[in-house]
Amino acid sequence: MDDGSDARDEKPRVKDYMTRDVATVSPDDTVEVVAKRIADSEAHSGYPVCDGRHVRGFVSARDLLLADESEPIFKIMTDDIIVAHPEMRITDAARVILRSGIQQLPVVDDAGNLVGLISNADVIRSQIERATPEKVGKLKRTLESIHGVEAREERRTVELSKLTPTQTRVYTDELEGRSYELENGLAEPLVVIDNADTLFLADGHHRVKAADRLDVEEMDAYVIRLDTRVELGMAETARKSDLNSIDDIEEVDYAHHPLVETTERLQDSG
Repeated sequence: MDDGSDARDEKPRVKDYMTRDVATVSPDDTVEVVAKRIADSEAHSGYPVCDGRHVRGFVSARDLLLADESEPIFKIMTDDIIVAHPEMRITDAARVILRSGIQQLPVVDDAGNLVGLISNADVIRSQIERATPEKVGKLKRTLESIHGVEAREERRTVELSKLTPTQTRVYTDELEGRSYELENGLAEPLVVIDNADTLFLADGHHRVKAADRLDVEEMDAYVIRLDTRVELGMAETARKSDLNSIDDIEEVDYAHHPLVETTERLQDSG
């Protein structure tokens, strides 16, 4: 009997955060060619070296420093490399990156083929991210249990203009941090409930307000899709608070943040 215990080992995995569209170089490329690619790129300080899809090694800017421009990459690349597997826990990948000092790990499947790249920035994003697959799965199961409906979990892009918020206010001091995350590719996905084509924002109100400030029109989201419309408590909250779009979310000044007020009271009493 399935008691659901394999779930379920839902710890975040490398596959949930890795970059899938990976730029690579060939073993036969010259140092000159690869050095120019690194110099022309703002995003890369090195590349996996692949023969087809098979990973042969990794070459970094440091490897190129003292090499002759005409030297082929396979002669100067690091071929004894550490790699990650898609099913590896993100926490384990973080330990490898931290202890080895490596900035990014090629992600390979069981056949040794490159399927992605996991970087220290991806690991940071996974730690910032509150909307883990595990938590989204728990929300999905809760909705199914309470409302007696089947739900499907999707990962997709959503238009911010189509979202109905369920939180009345956000704090301006937190918007600065969320803006930084958006500008540096560290923003966590939103959590959205698709209630028969009405999109309710369950988590991510600070993110969408920060995105609106930056003129971002779409964001990545975990979407829990309900094919049958149900009466959600958050929908009632939105109606009672007259929340129809993200423009209706109030921005509260930093000085009025309850945590700041509490801190100031403690300082004054000291």
